[in-house]
Amino acid sequence: MINVSDGVAQLTLNDPGKRNAINQAMNDDIVAALDELEPDPAIGALVVTGAGKGFCAGADLDDLLAARSTGITRIYEGFLRVAHSPLATVAAVNGAAVGAGMNMVLACDLVLAGRRYARFDSRFLQIGIHPGGGHTWRLRHATDRTTAMAMVIFGEVLAADEAQRTGLAWEVVDDDALLARAHELAARAAAQPKELVARTKATILSLDEIADSAAAVDHELHPQLWSMDQPAFTDLVRRLQSQIASRE
Repeated sequence: MINVSDGVAQLTLNDPGKRNAINQAMNDDIVAALDELEPDPAIGALVVTGAGKGFCAGADLDDLLAARSTGITRIYEGFLRVAHSPLATVAAVNGAAVGAGMNMVLACDLVLAGRRYARFDSRFLQIGIHPGGGHTWRLRHATDRTTAMAMVIFGEVLAADEAQRTGLAWEVVDDDALLARAHELAARAAAQPKELVARTKATILSLDEIADSAAAVDHELHPQLWSMDQPAFTDLVRRLQSQIASRE
């Protein structure tokens, strides 16, 4: 389910009877939605949340078993589409995020946790399956080694405050204010030039390739030079120069 305002699209995982477990039909809907939203010049950011009391209870087991024979990566398509999106993305975690639901959380650039109901639960090993979809890599990059081990190997489930403490969540928000806060943050990104946000996000996501100061400077050099030729910067410079000249 998609709602749009202020340049922000809200994507709601909408199967509350199953706590928004991800099935292939939902994956197809997510991919189709992003295919439509990303080229739209009026859309600059995406908020992902869940309908009802849960964020996402993981992969639908019937679809997961079916994917075993048809191609397991099919069940990853929804959250990977979010992970690879050039849009700025915010997860508004309103309830339990379990297994593949954790993957959807980890796919987003920023995570907000509802104070009372948010839960972060890897749970792959607890149902006898190895993590998939890049789960361990994303979790290890979002947190530290100890947290990743505690969640994946030892089955620790994090509440909102614990998620913030470990770096998994940026902010804990009262549940009734969660979507408003997610929209507020997303709207800040959406207010910036869309291509500039996309290029800057790509720069941040590729920082693991950087090993020293010289490489860090070079990594940002070409996108910064590109941005200096764009209207957002050139128009601002002209306005500032005009204001300075008028005061002289």
